[in-house]
Amino acid sequence: MQFDSFIIFGGCGFIGTHMARLLRELRPDAKVYIADIEAEGSEFSRFVDVRKPISMSGEFDKDTLIFNFAAIHRTPGHPDQAYFETNIRGAENVCNFARKHGIENIVFTSSIAPYGAAEDLKTEDTLPTPNTPYGISKLVAEKIHREWAAENENRRLSIVRPGIVFGTGEHGNMTRLYKALKSHRFAYAGRNDTIKACIYVKDLVRIMLEMAENAAEGRLLSNAETPTDRVQLFNCCYYPSFTIEQIANTMLKATGMKRHIPFIPHKPMMAAATVCGMLGGLGLGICPARVKKLMVSTNIDGQKLAQNYPLSYSLEEAFRDWYKDCRGKGLE
Repeated sequence: MQFDSFIIFGGCGFIGTHMARLLRELRPDAKVYIADIEAEGSEFSRFVDVRKPISMSGEFDKDTLIFNFAAIHRTPGHPDQAYFETNIRGAENVCNFARKHGIENIVFTSSIAPYGAAEDLKTEDTLPTPNTPYGISKLVAEKIHREWAAENENRRLSIVRPGIVFGTGEHGNMTRLYKALKSHRFAYAGRNDTIKACIYVKDLVRIMLEMAENAAEGRLLSNAETPTDRVQLFNCCYYPSFTIEQIANTMLKATGMKRHIPFIPHKPMMAAATVCGMLGGLGLGICPARVKKLMVSTNIDGQKLAQNYPLSYSLEEAFRDWYKDCRGKGLE
């Protein structure tokens, strides 16, 4: 099924801008509404604060697809209340908007954070045990979307739990890694075998669109528990996931850098991070909380995704494509 119109809540963000670009390329005749707190008023751009009830004009009906990307996500970095206010109230308001306009299809980007921080492999069947405000808020938001889907047999919901999403405009973990490698300021923090689940943003947005179209046609593939299941859930990451050493070495190769990456034991690394944090992170966002994150694996199983939606880019191809998009000047 091809939808007549699309609404991208959080459409000015990293994933939202890539989704908008993909839709304009693949669905040039469809209306693509950008709904965001940073959106400027124009024909298909709407200022929307999802923390408040949404009153938005446009042509919306059962053939409209909602992508709900609106979230407070970077952690650490926000007061605890901010995660709950935006992610939970945002889910409620987006679902209420869908109810009001008879919209029957939603794609919701959750996170791997609901699984909690632990070394064990997590599949889609793993019991979520979130241990951060962000992870808790995202799990609650999933439940809110599931309640919306359960109210009407015509509704379809796709929930994705991505690992680290990287690509042009990310300005997050992978960008910081590249800058640290380039400036000879990256070292393995206590271990080099930490698993870091990740996915290239161009693969992610393509897959989310395909998931929604399949769901609208009643094809939920092997992820569905029963043929009548209206909700599908996928971890979104490479399978198998890569270690930080594999990621760093692949990034070096793809961008033509040659670096020796030192290994620093846990205690000296934390001491250095504390000093850097007191000095403002030296422009790299270095602080004890971020270093602790480097030492904990995000060991997420992407096997179901690989079976149903094979990725188009290998890790090296993704880094090369990203580097090309930045005209060979870096990864930004």
